[in-house]
Amino acid sequence: MRKEWLEKDYYATLGVSKDAPQKEIKKAFRNLARESHPDNNPDDESAEARFKEINEAYDTIGDEETRKEYDHAREMGYFVGGPSGGQQYVRVEDLFGGQAGGAQDLFGGFQDLFSGGRRQPQPRKGADATGAIHLSFHEALQGTTRELSVNGKTIKVKIPKGISSGTKVRVKGKGGPGANGGPPGDLYVEVSVGTHPIFGRTGKRDLTIEVPISYPEATLGATIAVPTLDGSTKIKVPPGTTSGTTLKLSKKGVETANGIGDLLVTLVIALNPDPGSDEREALAALRSAESDWNPRARLGIAS
Repeated sequence: MRKEWLEKDYYATLGVSKDAPQKEIKKAFRNLARESHPDNNPDDESAEARFKEINEAYDTIGDEETRKEYDHAREMGYFVGGPSGGQQYVRVEDLFGGQAGGAQDLFGGFQDLFSGGRRQPQPRKGADATGAIHLSFHEALQGTTRELSVNGKTIKVKIPKGISSGTKVRVKGKGGPGANGGPPGDLYVEVSVGTHPIFGRTGKRDLTIEVPISYPEATLGATIAVPTLDGSTKIKVPPGTTSGTTLKLSKKGVETANGIGDLLVTLVIALNPDPGSDEREALAALRSAESDWNPRARLGIAS
């Protein structure tokens, strides 16, 4: 038996089905041989090669006994020389993933079988491992080092400063062991971050905060103190500020390897829930003074 039998589909070469009778095979060969004979195709350089392929196919499946061996080799397997001069039996469906028709790919990936040696196991990277770590808000901003138990081993995981919730930290080479000399897998640690009582976070670097202001401060303007990560700072509230206005404090956000974010301050007008008598009188005077101004006019309401 020859390896060409697995590489070439002689039935396709002659244009017949696998279960074609010998008479049909012989007839097909004669017609193709006549058409492809070099003497009949003097200007076709490929005619000689086609003629040889047709003859090779007929020499194999045109003979009943040789045809049986060919069919058996393609359907079941192939005997190849072993390293000690013996023979190995290789199932074709194992080599081709269940498709004997893919014989052309066999000798690209399994040449070592036909060269008399056993295919050596290929190095394979180990499986990746996973873990999870929960950090406080300040730990995430400042960065830290945590220990994590993986497969019975204690691994130190360095958390970079400014990390955000949901980020995965890769620790190279701390996963499962490799096979056949391959490298170990990696460890991927997913980080979750706790909340802060007054600061929120948007994106990877910006912080948010809501700061209450009084009605007079919003109307007349003011300079107020605002909390920051490292203490507090002063900002100016413009006169006529409406509730929900957001001011930006540059570089007062989260520091990461890619830079420092901003602090986004949202101003919210707060009303005194229990005003004293003097305040009530002042508000009544204000209402009287604003009698000509209708804040709901844009809604089409008269008063």
